[in-house]
Amino acid sequence: MTIGALVNATVLGEQGFVRGQTVIIRDGLVHAVMDDSAFDRSAVEVRDLAGQLLSPGFNDVQVNGGGGVLFNAAPTADTIRTIGAAHRVFGTTGFLPTLISDDLETVAAAIAATEAAFEAGVPGLLGIHLEGPFLNSEKKGVHDASKFRTLDESAVALLTSLRRGKTVVTLAPETTSPHHIEALVEAGVIVSAGHSNASYDEIRAALAAGLTGFTHLFNAMSPLTSRAPGVVGAALEDKQSWCGLIADGHHVHPAAMRIALASKQRGRCVLVTDAMSSVGAIEKSFELDGRLIEVSGGKCVTADDGTLAGSDLDMATAVRNAEQMLGVDIAEAIRMASRYPAEFIGLGGELGRIHPGYRANFVLTDRELNVIDTWIDGVSLDDTSSA
Repeated sequence: MTIGALVNATVLGEQGFVRGQTVIIRDGLVHAVMDDSAFDRSAVEVRDLAGQLLSPGFNDVQVNGGGGVLFNAAPTADTIRTIGAAHRVFGTTGFLPTLISDDLETVAAAIAATEAAFEAGVPGLLGIHLEGPFLNSEKKGVHDASKFRTLDESAVALLTSLRRGKTVVTLAPETTSPHHIEALVEAGVIVSAGHSNASYDEIRAALAAGLTGFTHLFNAMSPLTSRAPGVVGAALEDKQSWCGLIADGHHVHPAAMRIALASKQRGRCVLVTDAMSSVGAIEKSFELDGRLIEVSGGKCVTADDGTLAGSDLDMATAVRNAEQMLGVDIAEAIRMASRYPAEFIGLGGELGRIHPGYRANFVLTDRELNVIDTWIDGVSLDDTSSA
């Protein structure tokens, strides 16, 4: 049995940050949270956090790359490990490596890589996000439309083949049927709408079939207009579904994000990075499907026509941006990056809170949200770096 304690912490709880707290960790889980005055420091090994902010670790459900690697370019367990390590230094302790539209052979390789990464114990891995290739070419964004496919029974079998962890599938509902969406959901897949030109009625049918998410809300989807509410209108109206927001200042205007927050039930807007290989890398430009992507100031665009191509965003910056752009307090901005994404993928009972029985996944920051350390299942990044 492994026991340790973090003392003199300012801990994010249900009502906000509380100073002078001790968090006891036992076997990778939160064992107790108490006032420092109630804890006997002589009982176990302790680490004094000097009053800094201790929050639940961030969970990124859409991360394409980091540390100089891109999941599509090399769908292997080593790539997943590199992506996780690159984002961990920015507070991400749980992530879904994300494969954008590709051949089904590559999809199969990505699923196999995720299985292998679980087997190898890659820290922070929660599953996989398959963004395509079952999308609408009218809203392709930077995706290669030549990779797009029709969702059929054999594809459903492939998408439901991951044996552990969570699978998120982003698809365009108008290119498939409610029957196939139901089949995915019944197999445990979280289905999200994205790169879609669907009508309001088509999205309502997909929601009834079990769709629960909207991938990078406002981007690459039919907009809300007076007589055609589209994907955006259906997403904003539906109170129960989750909406991903790329809060980098480039993908979505702050006012649009504030409208989403005002429309949705609290907890249904989640921060995602949609990060590319440039996050945590020295080299900021890279290739995607043979196209040069140039990066500057957190904005990734194709060199030939300026199409947005993911982001250079890390989650700590996304949280800062949410606080500044959306008018939410720091505690709520952190929940948008930790608790709410965990709830979206069905892990709200084990991730996203510092509470007894939850996994000891934390991020330690100063008041400006500069990351000092992270813990995954009770193991500090500082400890692994010095091992």
